[in-house]
Amino acid sequence: MLRMSRLTDYGTVVLACMARNPDTLYSAPDVASLVGLAPTTVSKLLKVMARAGLVSSVRGAQGGYVLARDPGSITAAQIIDALEGPVALTECSTDDGQCEFEKVCNVGGAWQKINVTIRRALEDITLEQLQSPGLRPLPRIALKGTLPDTSKLHNFTEN
Repeated sequence: MLRMSRLTDYGTVVLACMARNPDTLYSAPDVASLVGLAPTTVSKLLKVMARAGLVSSVRGAQGGYVLARDPGSITAAQIIDALEGPVALTECSTDDGQCEFEKVCNVGGAWQKINVTIRRALEDITLEQLQSPGLRPLPRIALKGTLPDTSKLHNFTEN
């Protein structure tokens, strides 16, 4: 199963919390209290996200963290890149992949196409959309067997 790590999930929750008031300076303990996570976990995440340019840190007694950019310009892909590294379903889907079977493999191109499609989908979702309380939950879909009708999923922000 492909799944992002729990820390990446938490990082997204932290950023979504901060995106509600994007110009506010937050301390790690304040964010931890707001999202219900351990302060050490939030502190670790904020440091990683600061190195990635998603948040900016302000030093001093009145310091803290603030979003580095508008929530509408931060994508899910950028968040995952910062916390997980680039999305790569297979070894050959990475820029520096070192698959020993690449010369004889006949499925690598298909996996790369799938990887690009997933990447584009992640680039199409912004932090602003992720934190929006107006989003309706998507219907549960079966992940095995026949594919569901996805025509209704394109406008998932509609009421």
